[in-house]
Amino acid sequence: MSELSGPADHSLMRVSDSDREQAAEVLREAAGQGRLSLDELDERLESAYAAKTYADLAAVTHDLPPSARMPAPPAQGPTQISRIGGTPRSKFSIAIMSGARRMGRWVVPPTYVSVAVMGGIELDLREAQFSEPVVTLHAYTVMGGIQITVPEDVEVDVSGVAFMGGFDHNASGPGVPGAPQVRVLGFALMGGVEVRRKPVKAKRAPADDGRQRAVGDAGQGAISNGSQGTGED
Repeated sequence: MSELSGPADHSLMRVSDSDREQAAEVLREAAGQGRLSLDELDERLESAYAAKTYADLAAVTHDLPPSARMPAPPAQGPTQISRIGGTPRSKFSIAIMSGARRMGRWVVPPTYVSVAVMGGIELDLREAQFSEPVVTLHAYTVMGGIQITVPEDVEVDVSGVAFMGGFDHNASGPGVPGAPQVRVLGFALMGGVEVRRKPVKAKRAPADDGRQRAVGDAGQGAISNGSQGTGED
């Protein structure tokens, strides 16, 4: 995945909530014009809100007039490859009865470990660089929670398990060719690990200097920890 082998199949890109709402509005308008029956509208709305890719949304609007169909997804170019590279400065986050957070611009190492014990950890990869084309996130939580946010265009493979808790696999799926691949492994005991896709933020934060900061001094790209949580470079 380190090189682009050809044009990206944009139909496999993940859709956002706004894309689903736009498709739903298209369907409601078509029903108001008499193009869809109420039963058809209900069935297609259900499919639209459950859609994961642009191909899924196109399937529920394909037989409507061209002006009413969903717009094509934004084109992705070779700039995707620029997100791969860099030297990571942090390899793990630990939160014990407290919290830890890493977000903004930072470099994700080939392997990153998160451990939350009666605490919470937030990892936001939307503005991150990826040191390798494939990175693995290990998430372990006991009576705590770990939230991982990834950009919509990356490939995600979640294979963690849970006991008396939850390990969310809904974000698993393909990405745009040439984009990084994120693997999420781990275990949740009486706790939860949530993996979700969200659009990249419009504003980019200052570059992460890799230093640990206290909660009151935490900013974009920093780890914020409570008195017992740790995050080391």
